[in-house]
Amino acid sequence: MKNLFLFSFLLITTLGFAQSEALRLESLKAQVKLNSEFANPETTILTPEDFRTFKALDFYPIDEKYIVNARFVRTPDEKPFLMPTTTARTPEYVKYGEAHFSIDGKEFVLSLFKNTQPYNEPGYEDYLFLPFTDLTSGDGSYGGGRYLDQRIPEGDTIIIDFNKAYNPYCAYNPKYSCPIPPKENDLLIRIEAGVKNFKKY
Repeated sequence: MKNLFLFSFLLITTLGFAQSEALRLESLKAQVKLNSEFANPETTILTPEDFRTFKALDFYPIDEKYIVNARFVRTPDEKPFLMPTTTARTPEYVKYGEAHFSIDGKEFVLSLFKNTQPYNEPGYEDYLFLPFTDLTSGDGSYGGGRYLDQRIPEGDTIIIDFNKAYNPYCAYNPKYSCPIPPKENDLLIRIEAGVKNFKKY
């Protein structure tokens, strides 16, 4: 009986470690992909001047604390609204749901949005937009907030990996129009994960 308990404990520990490593690897892959897009002259959104001196984006160290398994609450009765941007453009979104989660024992809620206009690119039918600000905004990360790409979950839970958080395009190039994170998505905590503020070399 003692050996069976020990085996079960080791199995659970091993599976937990494997799952943890898989999540960290996904975080790393997302960061490598983002860096590759910036370093590629065909896909970069950097200005020609910044591209010439670009080395790599600066990220916070990957931290599993910022990979949260949130409770997903759908909000089907929301009305579409025009989301303010850094320009006069006002795309129409609708609040699709809320993610309820905790970090360091504190409870938080983030709203997730869906664009009312269908995406031209296939594969984005279940895409959700998650813009947010936190206490690093303007103090380590971009002052205008950061974004996360999410997918509509099948059930009532959703994984939010802040290590995948990226800056709006306008953080690098003023020609872009970027949605401004709604006040309701202002997190009163330092999310020291994901991409940092852009440094020019």
